[in-house]
Amino acid sequence: MVIYKISDDMTIDFAAQELKKYVQMMSVTPLNVDVRYLPSASDGFRIGLMQDFGLDVSDVKDAALDDIIYIDTTEAGGIIAGGNVRSVLLAVYEFLRIHGCRWLFPGVDGEYIPECTLRSVKLRHKPSMRYRGYCLEGSVSQEILLDTIDFLPKLGMNMFLTQFFLPVFFYQRYYEHWSSTARASEALSEKVIRRWKVECEAALSLRGIQYHDVGHGWSAAPFGFDISTGWNPICDSDIPESQRRHLALLDGERKLYGGVPINTQFCMSSREARSIVARSVADYAEAHSSVDYIHVWLGDGNNNHCECSECSKLSVSDWYVMLLNDIDEELTRRNLGTRIVFAIYTETTWAPERERIKNQDRFTLMMSPISRSYTKTLDDTHYEIKPFVRNHIMMPRALGEYMLYLEEWRKTWHGAALVFEYHFWRHQMYEPSGIILARRISNDIDTYIDKELDGIVACGSPRAAFPNGFAFYVFARRQFDSSLTIEELTEDYFGHAYNECGQEVYEYLSDIANAMPQSFLEGEESDDVSVSKHFSFKNAKKLEEVRSITKRGRRIAKKLLTLGERPASALAQILSVHSDYLDMLADALILKARGSNDEATEAFERMREFISEREVYIERYFDFNLAMEAYRMVFKNRARDVQFGG
Repeated sequence: MVIYKISDDMTIDFAAQELKKYVQMMSVTPLNVDVRYLPSASDGFRIGLMQDFGLDVSDVKDAALDDIIYIDTTEAGGIIAGGNVRSVLLAVYEFLRIHGCRWLFPGVDGEYIPECTLRSVKLRHKPSMRYRGYCLEGSVSQEILLDTIDFLPKLGMNMFLTQFFLPVFFYQRYYEHWSSTARASEALSEKVIRRWKVECEAALSLRGIQYHDVGHGWSAAPFGFDISTGWNPICDSDIPESQRRHLALLDGERKLYGGVPINTQFCMSSREARSIVARSVADYAEAHSSVDYIHVWLGDGNNNHCECSECSKLSVSDWYVMLLNDIDEELTRRNLGTRIVFAIYTETTWAPERERIKNQDRFTLMMSPISRSYTKTLDDTHYEIKPFVRNHIMMPRALGEYMLYLEEWRKTWHGAALVFEYHFWRHQMYEPSGIILARRISNDIDTYIDKELDGIVACGSPRAAFPNGFAFYVFARRQFDSSLTIEELTEDYFGHAYNECGQEVYEYLSDIANAMPQSFLEGEESDDVSVSKHFSFKNAKKLEEVRSITKRGRRIAKKLLTLGERPASALAQILSVHSDYLDMLADALILKARGSNDEATEAFERMREFISEREVYIERYFDFNLAMEAYRMVFKNRARDVQFGG
C-alpha cells in the first residue's frame, strides 16, 4: 500500500503517518505501507488539501477557520482531503472511524482498533460548529495534557485554549497534590512550565489545531502584577503607587480585590491605563506569532469594578468595548492580524449602551454562562433582563436568561460568537454517572446551534473519564455532526467501550444517576436552605440505594477484566475504584441530606483519605483535586458561587 502526500505541510505529513499507523494496526496480516511525497500521483491513497485536488471549497465562509473534509476511496486507493491542513488530519481520522476505529478517552488505553480490510468510502462533511474546543482547567500533568492534545482531533475537535500567560496554577495543583493526604508535593519551577508550554504549542502546531491563549490576566499583568499564583492572594501592602494608581477604586481605596490580582479590575476610564493594556496585548501578539486568537478578558469575579467618578459614567461593557477598539487600533498600527476573543461574562453579560466594536472581523464574541443551572437547558419560564447597577449585579441563573442578554449584544454585534461552557468543571463532579451530563450537553448543543452560535469551548479538566469518557465524547461528536442522536452515540460508545457488557454498564450507571440526582448534588433540592443547600430527606432515602447498586458495578468490572481487550479492561479498573468512591460519597451525602453537617464533613474527609491512597490508579481519568474542591463546596458548609451572586 502506498500513501502519496499531494500537499507539502508538516500537518499533512503527520496525517499520512497516522493513516499508515492505524491501517497497519487494523490489518489482519502484516501490511507494508509506504509514504511518499508526489504531487502528481494519480493512484494509491492520496492525501492533501482539497484545493490541490481541484475540489470546491466555496461553501465555507473561511477556509482557514472552517473545517471541511472530503473522502472518496476504494479498497485500493483514492482521495482523503480537507479544506485546510487541520481538516486533512480530521479527514484521516474520519476515514479510520468509518472503518471502526474509536478513541474513547485520552491515551492508548482509550483506543478501540478493530481488525478489518479497507473498503470504499464516500464522504463530504462540514462540521456543524466552527469552534470545537477545550480550555485548560483543573489540575494537569504534562503527560496528560499532551495525551489530551493528541486526543482532540481524533474526536473532530479543532481548538485549544491554555488560559493565562503561563498555566502555572493548573500544573501546581497536580504536581503539588493539593488535595491529597497520601502523596508528597513535587516542586515545579516556572522555567520547566515555560518549556512545557512550548512543547504543547509544538504538539498543537503539528496537528494544525487552532491555538487560543491567555484569557484572564490583562487587568493586572500589564501593570506589573504577578498573576502566576492564579486565584491565590498576594500581599497588598507592598504595592508601589506606580501600580496602585491603575487599580479599580472600591469603597474609596485602590487595592487588589481580595488580594488576588486576577480578580482585580483596572480603572478603565483612564486613557493611559487602556493604552498600557492595548500595547501589552500587541506586544504579546508580536512575541507569540503561533497564537491564532488572544483572549482578552477582564478580571475574574464580579461586583469588583472601579467606582471612580469617570468609570461610573458608563457601563463596564462600554468601557470594555472602548478597550477592545484601542487594542484593534494598536494591532492594526503594527500590521498584526491576530484575532481577539472578548468575553461576555459577569458584568459584561450586559450589552454596552453606547459604544460599538468598530472592526468586527478582528473579534469573536464568547458567551460565558458560568452561573446558569446545569440541570436544565431551556424551560418555559419568562425571563427579563435585569437593569445593570454597578457592583450590585445578580447573575442570570438560567440559560434562557443568558440568551436574552446575548440577543441584546447581537443588536450591535454581527460577527462570530461561541460559548465558553463549564460542564467539565465542577458540574461533572455533581453528576457521577456521566449519563445525565451527556444528555444535558447534547440538549445544550441543539440549543446553541438553533441560536446560531458558532461553537463551544469546554472549560474543565482534561481528566473527564471517571467512570468513562462518554460525556466528553458526546460533547465532541455532536459538535462535529449534530445529526448524530444521543441514542446513536450511546450505542456507539458503550458498545465499543464495554463490548458485550455495554448495555449492562449503561443500565448500571443510569441507576446510579437516579440514586444520586444531579439536581440534589448541585444544591437545587433543599428542604430548608437555612440548614444547607443539601438538606433533603427524599434524597437521603435515594442515596441509601447506592451501596446495593455498586455491588453490580463491581461484578461487571470483574467480568470486563476477563475479556482481555482494551479499552474494556482499562475501564474495568476505573469502574471498580469508581464503585468504592460512590459508596463513600453516598455515605457522606446521606448525612448531609439528613442535616448532620458536621458528621457529613467528617465522612467527606474519610473519603478524601481513602481516594488519596488510590488516586495513582485513576489519575489519568479523574481529576481528584477538582473533585475535592467541588465537594468542599458541599461539605464545608460554604455558600457556593458567592462571587456570582449566589
